[in-house]
Amino acid sequence: MSRAAPRPRVARRRISHDARIVALVLAGGLPAVLTVFLLLVLDHHSARVVWTVGGLVVIAWLAAAAAVRAHVVRPLQTLANLLAALREGDYSIRARGADLDDPLGLAFAEVNALREPLRAQRLGAVEAIALLQRVMAEVDVAMFAVDAGGVLRLANRAGERLLGKPADALLGMRAADAGLGDCLLGEPRRVLDASFPGDDGRWELRRSGFRQGGMPMQLVVLSDVRRVLREEERRAWQRLVRVLSHEINNSLAPIQSLAGSLRALLSRTPRPMDAEEDLERGLAVIGGRAESLGRFMRSYARMARLPAPVLAPVSVGEWVERVAQLEKRLPVRVHPGPPVTIAADGDQLDQLLINLVSNAVDAASETGGGVVVTWQRTVDMLELSVIDDGPGLPPSANLFTPFFTTKRNGTGIGLVLSQQIAEAHGGTLSLENRTEGPGCVARVRLPI
Repeated sequence: MSRAAPRPRVARRRISHDARIVALVLAGGLPAVLTVFLLLVLDHHSARVVWTVGGLVVIAWLAAAAAVRAHVVRPLQTLANLLAALREGDYSIRARGADLDDPLGLAFAEVNALREPLRAQRLGAVEAIALLQRVMAEVDVAMFAVDAGGVLRLANRAGERLLGKPADALLGMRAADAGLGDCLLGEPRRVLDASFPGDDGRWELRRSGFRQGGMPMQLVVLSDVRRVLREEERRAWQRLVRVLSHEINNSLAPIQSLAGSLRALLSRTPRPMDAEEDLERGLAVIGGRAESLGRFMRSYARMARLPAPVLAPVSVGEWVERVAQLEKRLPVRVHPGPPVTIAADGDQLDQLLINLVSNAVDAASETGGGVVVTWQRTVDMLELSVIDDGPGLPPSANLFTPFFTTKRNGTGIGLVLSQQIAEAHGGTLSLENRTEGPGCVARVRLPI
């Protein structure tokens, strides 16, 4: 059974508002006009009187309808012009005769009152856009906006320099043709090595989405990390030279002084009776300082040459028990946690925990307290805690600074080496004072 074709819809022409007003006025006056004509005819007036009076009535009727239309249409046109001016951003036009007692005057008053907030919003938006454009133009980071079709819609000055073309030539070009194809793929935040017409090197990429005019866009930011890396490298060298100079001078100054004193002692004639004893003491001091300097350099070399971890299954319980039994100065209590096996370098983990337990025992020995090692497991992390009852952490932000130490015979390497081992395994090491009593907690977090 075939279906009947749908009937085409006939478009209906809608009557305008002013035409409806005129029609209503005419409809309202029509009974009166017909009554006048009927009375004239029934009173047997002459045709001349009927058409003269009837014509005047009709003229008055139509004039009244036109006057009503004018009183309705003109205020609406004025209101439309005011709204159009606001839409175009012209806030200098005001409506006169805004009487609050009149409904139409109240509408004009509301439109006039709307001018100031719209003007303030428009001015704030213009200023914000101007500030954003100035910041984007002056910032030394390449910034690009790419639409959903992969076409460049915005590029700042740094972006122009990076791509080697002015903005007029870049806008409307496909991002892939401009050399930004790889920046639109992969992880939105990463470091990449890339070559562009204006420069090549290592870049930090940040990509995020936004909307402009309701259309999805992508903001691509490329910052050169070489300058930051060079600055960090320079600071690292400065810290290294400062520390090395301090330690070497601490050893060379007494050695130089003792060497001069011994040389003067050997040149004296006759030599004093205790010359040999002074020589032995001086040489012993020189040897001790040289040995201390050698230990310092070996400690630094050890930290600098930390090898990559060789991963293998490590039982956390056996690891903690093994290290706890190595400490002979103070019994280390082990509070076992859940059985956990992690993939790690056992030798490096031993060194990490030995350093933490040794520091905890040193701290606990000052107050006669104890040391506890325990661990717990989260969803994908192992959290091991070394807790002591010592005096707590010193007020210093240099605990993980190489060669910084608060111990008389410390090297300042243990915590730094432990932190490097934890980070090499993808974990972290943190120190904090206990909240439930005196002492410190060293927390090691390692991935399972």
